[in-house]
Amino acid sequence: MEEKTLSPFVYWAQTEKEITLKIDLRNVKSPDIDVQDHSIYFHAVGVGSHGQNTYSFKLDLMYAVDPEATVEKVTGRNIELKLTKQDLKFWPRLLHENLKPAWLKIDFDKWMHEEDLQDEARDILEDYPGLYDKMKANETGSVLKPESLKKSYLFLYNLWLFVGFLYIVVVLVIRYLREGTESIEGSYSAVGWMMHMCFLTQFLEILHPLVGYTRGSPLEAILQVTGRGVVFFCLIEAEPRMQTKPVIFYLFLVWSSIEVVRYPFYLLRVYSIELALLTWLRYTVWIPLYPLGFMCEGIVILRSIPYAEETNRFSVALPNSWNFAFHFPSLLRIYLLFFFLPAMYKMMNHMYNQRLQKLSRRQKSD
Repeated sequence: MEEKTLSPFVYWAQTEKEITLKIDLRNVKSPDIDVQDHSIYFHAVGVGSHGQNTYSFKLDLMYAVDPEATVEKVTGRNIELKLTKQDLKFWPRLLHENLKPAWLKIDFDKWMHEEDLQDEARDILEDYPGLYDKMKANETGSVLKPESLKKSYLFLYNLWLFVGFLYIVVVLVIRYLREGTESIEGSYSAVGWMMHMCFLTQFLEILHPLVGYTRGSPLEAILQVTGRGVVFFCLIEAEPRMQTKPVIFYLFLVWSSIEVVRYPFYLLRVYSIELALLTWLRYTVWIPLYPLGFMCEGIVILRSIPYAEETNRFSVALPNSWNFAFHFPSLLRIYLLFFFLPAMYKMMNHMYNQRLQKLSRRQKSD
């Protein structure tokens, strides 16, 4: 009786330059791997889905690879092959034939450009609209509903914040046009409630990368969201005397003007739509607005120190049951002296690199 050929699970991914195969086979010592221009042959003894056994497979590739550039990595957990494409382009599928064996899977988590190491990563959704969903449908039989729910959530999230910050800009501008400089003192009372709602919503951005809804580091989201949150909730909302200062008008206007451009950009990106003007604004308006925003935040922090000294708000004095002391005004001084300018430089440099990367890529594509 002829022995049935066993095949391990194989997970494949690609960039424009290479194909990656991860063969789910453990404890493999000396695998037999033969890579040709249009085919791959694999034979080895290891522990796979059928236990300790002999596993093999042959794949007839859709397009040609460079056998000489093949990189093999054998570990105790799996075997990884990196195949260099002869032509730089995305493949709509791995195999020459449309039918795919059940043990061959797509590793969607790795479907990224090499630019995914940058802050603004691009992936298959941006470069080849519709191809991801088509391959997802081929892999699973249909596009998964959670993906659609994620897109709907992100669309509504960005839409809500765009409307909220647009409301703030419109109210501040209309009040100023009607009442002139006399409107500045009442800026917080007019739009503070909406700013409160928008900032509370923005704290969800810390969760988005944790659950895989957006790319990027949760730490980066924490720093961005909590920075403004501390200024608004701890220094402005908690101190009524600060709310009537003229700097609040300018700070709210700068904050909201940045977000009125940022959130429509993200909103359209959810469905892989890109408008040239909006992209240019997203990576350009920060040039005047970020320095103004940092300057206004610095003024708010500086003006808040005497109020924090007077009220001892957010400070912890000894003795107490935790044997712990914290002086909030000293933290504000330390930030202004040692971290304010470095934070401003880091943010400006971050946005400058993003601008170069995004706009230069658009020029090449045009």
